[in-house]
Amino acid sequence: MDPHFPTLEPTNASRREFLRKSALLSVAGSATPWALSLAAIGDAAAATATDYKALVCVFLNGGNDYANTVVPYDTASYNLYQGFRPNIALARDTLLPLTPATPLANGRQYALAPRLSALAPLFGAGQLAVLMNIGTLVQPTTKAQYTARSVPLPPKLFSHNDQASYWQSSMAEGAVTGWGGRLGDLFASSNSTSTFTCIGLAGNAVFLSGNAALQYQVTSNGSIPVNGVSSALFGSTACSTALRNLMTGARNHVLENELARVADRSIDANEMVTSALTSSNVATAFPANNTLADQLRLVARLIGARNALGAKRQVFFVSLGGFDNHNALATTHPNLLGNVGGAMAAFQQAMAELGVARQVTTFTASDFGRTLVSNSDGSDHGWGGFHFVMGGSVAGGTFIGTPPAVANNGADDVGQGRLLPSLSVDQLAGTLASWFGASDTEVNDVVPNLSKFGTRTLPVFA
Repeated sequence: MDPHFPTLEPTNASRREFLRKSALLSVAGSATPWALSLAAIGDAAAATATDYKALVCVFLNGGNDYANTVVPYDTASYNLYQGFRPNIALARDTLLPLTPATPLANGRQYALAPRLSALAPLFGAGQLAVLMNIGTLVQPTTKAQYTARSVPLPPKLFSHNDQASYWQSSMAEGAVTGWGGRLGDLFASSNSTSTFTCIGLAGNAVFLSGNAALQYQVTSNGSIPVNGVSSALFGSTACSTALRNLMTGARNHVLENELARVADRSIDANEMVTSALTSSNVATAFPANNTLADQLRLVARLIGARNALGAKRQVFFVSLGGFDNHNALATTHPNLLGNVGGAMAAFQQAMAELGVARQVTTFTASDFGRTLVSNSDGSDHGWGGFHFVMGGSVAGGTFIGTPPAVANNGADDVGQGRLLPSLSVDQLAGTLASWFGASDTEVNDVVPNLSKFGTRTLPVFA
């Protein structure tokens, strides 16, 4: 073997994982709650749901710039903010001040970036809350502990791939399950068709992968058909039937047989989704030329089709890229925020139209926050950041957490305004899992790291 090139031979661990997932695909191919529950034995206890609830993760790929999203607004804090990023600071008279139900301590105030104007009314109406300084943590960590490296830290801090993975799974890159998928494991048996428990509109995301729950991937236009099966092949329905039989027929070889089972499951799911969406539309107008809005509109239609799909509990994942703004932040970032604000506001209006505003909770996430100190006309990779939680059950009009000092290498940052998180993603995950219907014991299965945090539940919900 040439020592300069890595072997392509899979490890025993990867073989075991492949076989485990293949076995689950085989069992789940029938898409019955009983089958999926059998597959989940030993991984998670099944939870029962009789009502409907959904979680929607809006992931901002690249690391969103927190300081130009939720901006320090009181005079002293704004002046510091402007001094640390003179080339990219937003003008104070363009900002949208947020007035919480309970004023923040020490006169601290915040405002939304002007392009988030669509979200400002939701904050005032009590349907939007702001999470202050939330990020990835292994355990509560002080600045002294970080400096001394005396406690475990998230792997490869400030790395896109690793921190995105840790946000979605509480594990480093290479994780095979995410906390959304593990939550799906608990509730898949409540859905008459378990296939539609975890649905992604942004490609493969570890957030939606469970031990048993499998993420079902669609596009903004719906499910992806096999053209020769969904429509007449060469103008012949007989040819279409022959192709389907060829793709889905039983095989003797174990891998061929699993592929056939997956194909059969995919074709059946496409037919169900296509049929369900035919009668599921929303009158709410979503912004045009906005890929995030396109994704959320399809999520709204899928939620509208929940009865046809037999869904009681669902987890969705959508995303928008372009947030790695090392330069040109002043011109690029506002447009991105405009897309986020417009898409999320329309989605919340659609949930009200469907009568499920209190049953759907939407939250933003990102690889990491960014530095407060500007990099000429951009910002660099950071750690903690500010995020939104939206929904009719949310304790809106509130700031959750402690306002961090606006500083460079201050008490709340590890240099350049890289915030040391005071809220953990695990605490948010545990809070959302509890709202979803998981018991305390089940929450520990979904978020194993939560036991390291004294506060298990954040005041996200009213």
